[in-house]
Amino acid sequence: MNKDLQYYMNLNYKVEVIEDKAEGGYALSCPELPGLFTCADSIEEGFRLLGDAKKAWFEACLEDGIPIPEPINAENYSGQFKLRIPKTLHKTLAERSKEEGISMNQYCLYLLSGGVRQQHHNKK
Repeated sequence: MNKDLQYYMNLNYKVEVIEDKAEGGYALSCPELPGLFTCADSIEEGFRLLGDAKKAWFEACLEDGIPIPEPINAENYSGQFKLRIPKTLHKTLAERSKEEGISMNQYCLYLLSGGVRQQHHNKK
């Protein structure tokens, strides 16, 4: 398959929209495309400008032979990973999950999810 401008323009990249409460307007970016962002007075205008910025970003990469990252697809992940932890931590997690009446997997998922949400919240 020829990965040309149209190929990349048709991919579904994640878009982050951040409201600028101090100055007004919005900042939009595609985290998978480093340095690509735009600012606008409205979200609608921001998406239009972001489309123009993506096109220019892709054109520059293609012209200079710079690899273009493709969107991260959650289907490429199994949802499983192996983690070695100290025995004392394993014991503590097992005890706490038992106190909560859930499996250790569920308890660890709960802890990881809370940590990720907190970290994401702190970045804002």
